[in-house]
Order: sequence, then C-alpha cells, then structure tokens
Amino acid sequence: MGLGASLYSGISGLTVHSERMTVIGNNLANVNTTGFKGAMMQFEDLASADFATVNGVGQVGRGVRVSSVYSDWGQGAFEASTAPTDMAISGEGLFVVSPLGEDMKYYTRAGNFRFNKDGYLVDPHGYVLQGWEIERSTTTVTTTTSSTTEQNDSARIIGTPTNIRMENFQSEPNATTNVSIVTSLDPKAADRSTNAADPYFAMFNNWDGSAKTPLASTLYAYSTTLKVYDEIGTAHNLTVYFDPVTMSNAGGDTVWEFMVTCDPSADRRMLSGANGLTTSIGEGRTSAAGVLMVGTLTFTTGQISGMSAYTLKSNGGGNVKDLNNWDLADFSTSGFPVCTANFLGKSNASTAESTNATPIQIDFGISNKNLSSNGSGAATIGWAGGMGTVPTTAAMVGNNISNTGHLANFKDPAVSALATRNYNTGGSSTLFQSQNGYSAGILQNISVSREGIISGHYSNGQVLELYAVTLATFTNQHGLRREGGNLFTETLDSGPALTGQAGNSGKGTIDGNQLEMSNVDMATEFVRMITTQRGFQANTKVITTVDSLLGEVISMKR
Repeated sequence: MGLGASLYSGISGLTVHSERMTVIGNNLANVNTTGFKGAMMQFEDLASADFATVNGVGQVGRGVRVSSVYSDWGQGAFEASTAPTDMAISGEGLFVVSPLGEDMKYYTRAGNFRFNKDGYLVDPHGYVLQGWEIERSTTTVTTTTSSTTEQNDSARIIGTPTNIRMENFQSEPNATTNVSIVTSLDPKAADRSTNAADPYFAMFNNWDGSAKTPLASTLYAYSTTLKVYDEIGTAHNLTVYFDPVTMSNAGGDTVWEFMVTCDPSADRRMLSGANGLTTSIGEGRTSAAGVLMVGTLTFTTGQISGMSAYTLKSNGGGNVKDLNNWDLADFSTSGFPVCTANFLGKSNASTAESTNATPIQIDFGISNKNLSSNGSGAATIGWAGGMGTVPTTAAMVGNNISNTGHLANFKDPAVSALATRNYNTGGSSTLFQSQNGYSAGILQNISVSREGIISGHYSNGQVLELYAVTLATFTNQHGLRREGGNLFTETLDSGPALTGQAGNSGKGTIDGNQLEMSNVDMATEFVRMITTQRGFQANTKVITTVDSLLGEVISMKR
C-alpha cells in the first residue's frame, strides 16, 4: 500500500510538471504575439491520508495537482506602428469586437485594426471594433421669433456601442454661422463718407448694389474680407467696411460706422412688405443688394465700449434703402448681433427671424450679456438707449451727432481680451479673423486620441470626431475564457463587461500608432522552465526508486 501510494505520488508530480511545461512553452511560443497575456500555473497538494503513529494520527500526502492557471494581466511594452488604426491600451481595459451581424462579443488587447472593403474597422479575424458614434453638439442661435443652431467643437457619444464604420469618406459642408473680426482702426483716418442727414450711415447711403463697384475705395477708411460658406459648401466673400464719423461733441468718445456686405450677385434675399409685395433685394436688383448689416462702433480712449447693429426686416413697399426698414438686429444666445444673406435663395430664409434662415453672428470682440426685453416689445430685446428712447430703426438715429448716448447699445456690454480697437498704430489693420464654415472635404487620414476618439482629417482642413472606442473591464479578469486568436469571452466567473470610454472609470488610455507587445518575460519563463525540469526529474527519481523497492520486495520470494 505504501509503495503503491508513493508510486502514484510521483506520477502526479510528473503530470502537473508536464502541464506546467506546456504553459511555459505556450508563453514562450507567444513571446512576439501582439497583446498576448502570459499564464501562470500554480500547484496544490492532494488530500492527505491518515496514518497511525505513536503520538496519534498523522497525515501522509498523496501527491500534487494543478490548483489554478491564472492569466498575467501585466502591462506589455509598446511598439511603434505606422498604421493610424493601430492602438494600444495603457491600463486594464480591453477592446470589444464583434462578428459582423452577430450579437457575440469578444474582448482583446490586440489593437491591430484595419478598415475592410466595406469601411468597417476590423481585427485580423474580420471582427468589427465597437465604439460610440459622436454627435457634434450644437449651440442655439436665438432671435426674437425663431431659433436655429450652429455647430461647435465639443462632442458627446450617442446611444449604445455599435460597429465602427466609415460609411462616407467625405466631410459634409458646414454653413458659416459665426464670423469673428478684430481690427485695429487708425484714429487719424479721415471721414470719407459723409451725410448731413444720416452721418452714422453715410457709407450705406453711398452703397449701390446695382452698380459694378458698389462702394468706391474713396468712400471708406478701411475694409477687411474673409470667405464664408453656404449650406452646400460654396464660398462667398464677406467684406466689412469701416469709416469714422466726424462728431462735434462726443465727450471723448470716437464713433466708426461699419457695414457688413457680401457680393450683391450672391445676395438672394426676398422680403414681403405690409403691402403684400415681395421684393428681390439681391443679385444686383436693388441698391441695397449685398448689405447685410449696418451699425456703429463706439470707442472710449481707444477701447471698444459700445455697438449698434441694424438689419433689413421689411421691404417698406419696395424701398429697401429706406433706413426706416432697417431695425435693430437680433442676438445669438452668445450675445452677438446676427444677420443673414440667404445665399441659396431659400424661401422664408431672408431675415434672422425666418424659419429657414441661417443667421451669421458678427463678433467684433464685444458681446451682450443681457438679452432681456425692455418691456416695449421684442424688437428691442437686448438693446438699450443711452439717452432714453431706444432708436429701434436706423432712421431714428438721424443726425444727432453731438453725443454718442443717442446711439443704441448693448444692455450689458462685455468686451473680450481681443477686441476691435481704435489706437494710433500707424494705420488700420486686421488683427484676427475667423469663421466656422467649410466646404465638403475628402478623408485623408485618421487619428486616435488618448481618450479613444477616432477623428477624421479631411482635405478641407476639418478634423471631425467620428467615434469613441469602447473599452471593457471585468470585476474578475482572471475569470475570462481564452478563445484563441488573442480573444477572450466573458464567463460567470468574470462577471459582465463594464464598458466605458478610455480615460474613465479605470479603463486606461489609448495610444494611436502603437501596438502592445506580449508581456511574456523570457528570463522569468526560463527560470520557471529550469525549476519545472528539475521538479519533473525529481519525480522520475521517486518512480524509479519505488520501482527498485518493489523489485526488492519481489526478490524476497526467491
């Protein structure tokens, strides 16, 4: 009984050490496998048998067996890659992939992904990487009677994880909704446009949109031009003209009139008046064609301190040049006055209040923090009059040039650090200008941020956030089942997948143009191989020794 038990104890030792050698061999075989996680085998002794001794009952071991085989989830080193779709996770997360058209989910640390012929981002097995679509958030541009939206650069994920696919390798055009222009206006500039009846709108009175040259270069002190885009991505020139207003008693203030214009042939606004007549303003048909906004900028000791802005909201029986038809502009929710050009000639889109309009907010570096009404009607929302009555139309300003308080102004002006100014700089110049529209573009490249945001880089210069890569963690990573091909599946022991974005909830971060290497350490594996080999040899010695003892027992019969 004793010798037989010793023999089988040795056999159990041979069995477990051979299995351990299999684990070591598998680790070394995958020393260059992308994202591979090594395994460790641990032993435990078998139940011991009771044995009578002089001191009572003793216990004698009956061998060894495998206790557990745990995965080593230690971080692997990173290897640089030239493929932008290669990704490596720094942390505990795993990529989520799914066979196309199936609900099955696999989890992997191998980030070698490529786009297939259908535009899906897949691993070498053709399983599609999972991620959230990103919605470009919008900011409401509110007018007195309607609202529209403009896009900005922030993003949020949509719904549940889905297949990452580039269905359209084009960037859709985006209409301009925000124009920022910061200029330095020369205080020594001469007043080139004058009008005794309406000195604040002299340039407007000199403008003739039906002429080949709407405004002669001798009728303004400075102009600046930038390109803006309509809804189909067509570029248009937006020009802002500036001219100082000569004042007899401004109390130290300086006033410049400005005029926001486009090419009269591109202006396709149409307005209906109280008499039921519809007037086509643009395309060179009227003298007001191309004028989108008129107004004034007030400067105190060179710094901008006030602004008025008027836009056309009525055809006034066909006389669109009549200043009585130019009302105080509406504001965006950011506090900037808005205008509209209706470049595409859409119906009900020619004023900021129109349902189909695409308003453009004009930012000279001064905004309005108070958009409330003064109680006399929605037309004066956000506007105040320095000397009492708010001049709700441009005609109400008239020739009262003795004090700037007669001009309309923002209820609560807020001046940014970079704003239009009126300093002696040796001439007028443009310090900064920008707009948020763009034409259609072709996808040229993609990039992956540390937060797992996949962005497309397009030929129109836009970088659009497209997807957020889904990462999964598990309460018990060691409970995951290896499926081969660098893939794992969840089990009851692992618990359900806990998904989230990179950088959140301990998921880790993602590095693009990188691949995680195997975390197998060859030196450690060779040491384990030596101890395993010696353990195997020791157990063979047990068996051969027991065999010798059994031989002695048999020879006793001779």
